[in-house]
Amino acid sequence: MKSRHKKLLFIVLGLCGVGIAAALILNAFQSNLVFFFTPTQVEKGEAPTGRAFRIGGLVEKGSLRRDADGLTSHFVVTDTVKSMNVAYKGILPDLFKEGKGVVAEGRLGADGRFTATQVLAKHDENYMPPEAASAIEKAQRAKTLVK
Repeated sequence: MKSRHKKLLFIVLGLCGVGIAAALILNAFQSNLVFFFTPTQVEKGEAPTGRAFRIGGLVEKGSLRRDADGLTSHFVVTDTVKSMNVAYKGILPDLFKEGKGVVAEGRLGADGRFTATQVLAKHDENYMPPEAASAIEKAQRAKTLVK
């Protein structure tokens, strides 16, 4: 094999390696990408089916129920326009309270219930996730325009 062919072979193999590495990185990024939606957006069908996403808003007052096993919790998340039932099996964060902001990550079931794998609560009384705050604000503006 000529020196020229060896260099060309080395360049081609290097480009193939870089291409494979880029494909693996993009695939990992795509599978870990999680989008945020409000209950209104989920009801409109904007949320993906068959993959994980985040839903956020306020926990409706009086909606928190716990099963007898002590780990499974059911609550309703609202953006003040639409509401969505959420089921979560695990220990809720200490700051989780009714009437406060929450973001839950999980999947939407065929029955319309959101099954959360992770629940995130606000960390102080002045904080709400930016996506949830803007979604609630938009929903309230839309609600006042309709009236």
